[in-house]
Amino acid sequence: MSRESEVDLSGEPSRSALPGTLPEALRTELIAFRRDMHMHPELGNQEFRTTAALKHRLEAAGLVPRVLNTGTGLVCDIGSPEDGGRPMLALRADIDALPIPDTKAGVAYRSTVPDRAHACGHDVHTTAVLGAGLVLAELDREGRLPQPVRLIFQPAEEVLPGGALDAIESGVLEGVGRIIAVHCDPRVDVGTIGLRTGPITSACDRLEVSLDGPGGHTARPHLTTDLVTAAAKVATEVPALLARRVDARSGLALTWGRIAAGHACNVIPQHAELSGTVRCLDLKSWREAPDLVHAAIDEISALYHAKSQINYVRGVPPVVNDLMMAELLRDAQTARRGSQSIEDTEQSLGGEDFSWYLEQVPGAMARLGVRTPGDTSRHDLHRGDFDADERAIQVGVELFTAAALIDGDRS
Repeated sequence: MSRESEVDLSGEPSRSALPGTLPEALRTELIAFRRDMHMHPELGNQEFRTTAALKHRLEAAGLVPRVLNTGTGLVCDIGSPEDGGRPMLALRADIDALPIPDTKAGVAYRSTVPDRAHACGHDVHTTAVLGAGLVLAELDREGRLPQPVRLIFQPAEEVLPGGALDAIESGVLEGVGRIIAVHCDPRVDVGTIGLRTGPITSACDRLEVSLDGPGGHTARPHLTTDLVTAAAKVATEVPALLARRVDARSGLALTWGRIAAGHACNVIPQHAELSGTVRCLDLKSWREAPDLVHAAIDEISALYHAKSQINYVRGVPPVVNDLMMAELLRDAQTARRGSQSIEDTEQSLGGEDFSWYLEQVPGAMARLGVRTPGDTSRHDLHRGDFDADERAIQVGVELFTAAALIDGDRS
């Protein structure tokens, strides 16, 4: 659905008349780019069309992007780093989509790929970083870019433990000293960003559990392992047990997304499966979580004589915003739209592999408002009907360009 209601994105006049605002012609082009990307979503490590489109546009601007070693995703520098100069600021975007159907009605840019959708806003992130890169490249040609900037278009953010690890392995952080990013937030109005210092997301791991028993007749559960009951007890009692074995302030939460067992009403099955996620608010709990979860599952399954096999897949640590980098984003947004366009945001239980970059260099992520003011439809992330007010692209571009200029002036 196209968002057309009026929103003033002009903000307060900048005291320094900061350059790097988005020209109208480029704004129109970026909206078209985002819509094309939205219509052709690609899953993690399969983003070949998206990578080619980004590469073509960056090369058309006279830049020299490099495809990552994994075959998708790009890294591109703007400006020439001086020998012994300050390490670069990086702008990061994620380019992959989700394996869910696009259920939006009445929009021309609905996904054309069955069971694939940009339902997390990665198309907006990507377009904002692309736009910022094009604006900064023009400033560099005019001699007004105070320091080089790196663009990172990262694949496979939605694939645990995250494509950020492969991107780092490909060398995207070489020569980088700081990094920033945005994430769409459908709870925040367009024109506004959400900020906080410290953890802004949570750690997220994947958990898969298999339970086995000899099976039998439902008339004689006492002669076998009642595997359905065992699975039900693991599903309900393990989260409750964990809640009593960790500090409540750690926010450790095990939530099941799938449970499967049996094929007939009068047959006790031999096999059951459960899968879900483990989320933690702090690093200490995240590091302790695998041992705690294993012990709790083994304890409950043993009570019901079920054999358990556990596949605990490490995901991502929390995104922890650096104080100085969060202040850089605050200053950049204030320069563009005034301090009233910034709101405090809470730590979410969502996971984001941007955290892996912050294990290497200081950085920060802002929540980019994508809700049209007055919209009460509540189209949340990871839903097939999710959409973004496209004016958020301009906000993202100008936030990134202001951050690059302010950061460069401070060097």
